[in-house]
Amino acid sequence: MHFLTDGEIQETYRIHHAIEDVKMILDDYRNGRLVEANRIVLPASDHSSMLYMPCISTEQKVSIIKTVSIFPENADLPTTQGNILVTDLNDGKHIASLEASYLTRLRTGAMTAIATDKLARKDAGVLGVIGTGRMAFEQVLGVLEVRKIRKMVLFNRTRSKAETFKQDLQDFGIEIPVEIADDVNRLVEESDIVNCATQSKTPVFDGDALKDGTHLNGVGSFTPEMIEMDMETVRKAGQIYLDDMDGAKEEAGEIIKAVEEGIISWDDIDGSLADIFDAEFLRQSGEEITLYKCVGAGYFDLAVANGVMKVKNLR
Repeated sequence: MHFLTDGEIQETYRIHHAIEDVKMILDDYRNGRLVEANRIVLPASDHSSMLYMPCISTEQKVSIIKTVSIFPENADLPTTQGNILVTDLNDGKHIASLEASYLTRLRTGAMTAIATDKLARKDAGVLGVIGTGRMAFEQVLGVLEVRKIRKMVLFNRTRSKAETFKQDLQDFGIEIPVEIADDVNRLVEESDIVNCATQSKTPVFDGDALKDGTHLNGVGSFTPEMIEMDMETVRKAGQIYLDDMDGAKEEAGEIIKAVEEGIISWDDIDGSLADIFDAEFLRQSGEEITLYKCVGAGYFDLAVANGVMKVKNLR
């Protein structure tokens, strides 16, 4: 069995690889070539969770199960840590154990790239980033793959974390000007694209601050109790897309709450990534507000795990 760390994976497997591999798995999904089970989320404590995500691709002849620990109160360790077990379905052999914190962030960033490419204004130039934990970094990389961003604005409740994030961007070689906002609503008012990546149970910005033409990517919340975007944001959205419809009905707190309150119905959801990854540009006007909500699903992890195995020439 091969054992690959985050660092070893990151040496050769990047955001552009992940985008193409996610598109490939979305094609498998759309054509019934996947066998999957809903993600299992178990509470480990009042503040921590364990996630289990299995999936099989009959086309790729590979199976994965990902285990993720989410411990927000970690001080010296990442909040999110993961591992993916990869099995070859030609003979049932377990062929790799992949550290999956980086892959989880990367596949989510690739998904954000696909949604942003189809929904954000072509001339979107200001990217607002709410929540500057580790998940946020690859979301930025995803947006930069599909739009020419001329400025970024960051907000985190702890300003020092935003300052560290800014330095990480610069160390990575990103030369776009970066500002740190003390007022999250000022960030929202200024941004053409807003990436929201928090695990908050209460909205982190005021939907009234959204300007016409904004595209939002909500990727932080993944349980019904987590609601990082308010109901005004959902109400204003002219188009709403989800990463995975079944998963969202169980886990997308903002969307579930909006349905329960009668703001929208599930029939108002315009589709999922599988519906749009190869579609034409979807935005109806420069003034329309669009929303993409992500909770994650096992087949996205299969996409990048299998992609790593191919890039590394391990299968």
